Amino acid sequence: MVAKERDSYSSGPTHRFVETNGIRMHLVEQGEGPLVLLCHGFPESSYSWRHQLSALAAAGFRAVAPDMRGYGNTDRPEPIDQYTLLHLVGDMIGVLDALDYETAVIAGHDWGAPVAWHAALLRPDRFRAVIGLSVPFIPRRPDYPSKSYPQTDDAVFYQSYFQSPGVAEADLEHDVRFTTRAFLYDGSGDAPHSAIRSKQAGHVFMVPRQGGMMANWVNPTALPPWLTEADVEVYVDQFKRTGYRGGLNWYRNIDRNWELMAPFAGLKITVPALLIAGDRDVVLAFSGMDYVIANLSQSVPKLQKTLILPGCGHWTQQERPQEVNEAMLEFLRQI
Repeated sequence: MVAKERDSYSSGPTHRFVETNGIRMHLVEQGEGPLVLLCHGFPESSYSWRHQLSALAAAGFRAVAPDMRGYGNTDRPEPIDQYTLLHLVGDMIGVLDALDYETAVIAGHDWGAPVAWHAALLRPDRFRAVIGLSVPFIPRRPDYPSKSYPQTDDAVFYQSYFQSPGVAEADLEHDVRFTTRAFLYDGSGDAPHSAIRSKQAGHVFMVPRQGGMMANWVNPTALPPWLTEADVEVYVDQFKRTGYRGGLNWYRNIDRNWELMAPFAGLKITVPALLIAGDRDVVLAFSGMDYVIANLSQSVPKLQKTLILPGCGHWTQQERPQEVNEAMLEFLRQI
């Protein structure tokens, strides 16, 4: 896909709502040209793509970042089973239809990455290429994901902790500013611990059985250089208003997703693909992730490149906007 380079652009991001897949979705968009759809993760919003919107627009693309289902100004359905991967991919198809685009390139970070990968897997006729940030495509495993969650006498895996409705909500919402600062700092490449240390521990993101998740975290005295207090306030304002239930419901469908994806087991992603991650990202410390990344081209045969950014943590496009923008634009110009 080749976009015409724009000599100048004066308009900044604009906001709009569209009806898609039975919900009202908030979009932030900038630019004109071929569509690039940007899917955020947990616990974030369309704001996480603020550095990419202008860069893509300047390069001649139409960049669109939704508040995903359950987040920001987008609808938050109450039933847990309304947050499956099929719902989330369906939302993105609906965005293309609402914007009157036959095809798009889809990019996703964190939880948005599985949405992007599965959109490309299930609808290659609508998504001509895919960019995954932080999380690679993970083929369907032989058994329910929850059966492999680590646990000890004193702690459980964070995804297990997220399963009981109301428990994690109360924990994360007790002090939203602290939660936001702690999540963004602790997951970054600037935190004193690293994915290497997590690997030595044998697991990541374990939650004490007593006290909950946030009781074990520390409010940073200073933010990393890529993050401002104003950035933090955007997320704080959003989650104070919405709470965390919508985002947590994504985790509550992990086993259901495994069941729903049974008909597509073994299916390969056939469109061009790019993976970008940081070498200090805790996701890379998950058990078996080294093998998944090393063998990614078996499931994604048109994988063009795997870019691992030194010193970068989990918040890939926010921590390293210039490198991410350059890699995305190089990929977009080649497809």
